[in-house]
Amino acid sequence: MEKKESGTYMIKSFRDKVAVITGAGSGMGRYLAILLAKDGADVVVCDVNEETLNETVEMLRQYNVSVSSHILDVADKEAIEALPEKVVEQHGKVDLVFNNAGVSTGSHFKDMDEKNWDWVMGINLEGVVNSTRAFIPHMIDRPEAAIVNTSSIFGMVAVPGQTVYHATKFAVRGFTESLAMEMSQSNPNLQVHCVHPGHIGTNIVANSRMDEEEFNKQVEEREKLPSIFTRNAPKSLEEMTDQFREGGMHPSRAASIILNGVRKNKSRIFIGLDAKLLDLSQRLFPKHYHKTWALFMPFLMMFRDKKPLKSLD
Repeated sequence: MEKKESGTYMIKSFRDKVAVITGAGSGMGRYLAILLAKDGADVVVCDVNEETLNETVEMLRQYNVSVSSHILDVADKEAIEALPEKVVEQHGKVDLVFNNAGVSTGSHFKDMDEKNWDWVMGINLEGVVNSTRAFIPHMIDRPEAAIVNTSSIFGMVAVPGQTVYHATKFAVRGFTESLAMEMSQSNPNLQVHCVHPGHIGTNIVANSRMDEEEFNKQVEEREKLPSIFTRNAPKSLEEMTDQFREGGMHPSRAASIILNGVRKNKSRIFIGLDAKLLDLSQRLFPKHYHKTWALFMPFLMMFRDKKPLKSLD
């Protein structure tokens, strides 16, 4: 680990590190695992979906690194608490933890089923907190270590219909930033990062809990917006899922940005120009930021890099 004159530590290489990644069955988690393995790190991939997790493991076989996998529901506190010992037993240490697993549901708060609220809270917030608590004792004495928690640009700005998602992502941001300050004072060898993705082409919409009635409510709300926002709006849940997955930045590029942010020890890692501009809008116009989005959001959709990294070819 390199130490700059300012006293900030920076991980320069992932080679021979042991990295734990949740939500590794697809999306950013899968490509974090691939890029870390490509850089010579041993990887521990975790996901609740056994089929997609096995697909990730197969993709990792081409790299000369140690790989282990765990079918894991991050909302299961006991399972999370048991994971560090399993990792240490299999790999001897833990250097990097990427708390990447996340879910969503589309509903206004007054209409939301309490079970769906608890489901999102359990994965997006409690999963991050419990994983961090479980792994820190195994990481504070490592010469180079990092905890990377995924928030969202929706941890910086808010829109209607995403109350529980915002509640978790704002909370992850606050938790992670406070933890980063604590670690910088007591254990500067342990980096802490908060990730704020914009629109990334993942399966989060496909895996969300939204019924046809809720989707129709969102369609009605969209009809109140200027036509520039609704011209290509999806007309079904299936179409919305496809549009989200195909219309975002390729997750391999998002994973690369995250790892570069860890190398540079950035406390906040914004992914995509959309995330950076949305963050800027709330800084400049804290009360009315959403009114500025019509100026740039439709154009950003045309410039997202939807192709995978060339280095994966």
